[in-house]
Amino acid sequence: MNKIGKIFEIGYLVVAVVFAYETFKSWNTEREKSYIYLAMSALAVFMFFFRRKMRIKRENYTK
Repeated sequence: MNKIGKIFEIGYLVVAVVFAYETFKSWNTEREKSYIYLAMSALAVFMFFFRRKMRIKRENYTK
């Protein structure tokens, strides 16, 4: 179960990087889309830290 949690954490970081790339790629042409990409990237980073914190709490609780 811990391996799956770590994989999802890495997945959130990958998604954040992809959205950040899309943000910088379309910043000058489609500004409205860029703001949405930026918000999704920030949300993915937040989810990474949130899921990481919850996984560590769960690991410490089971020990």
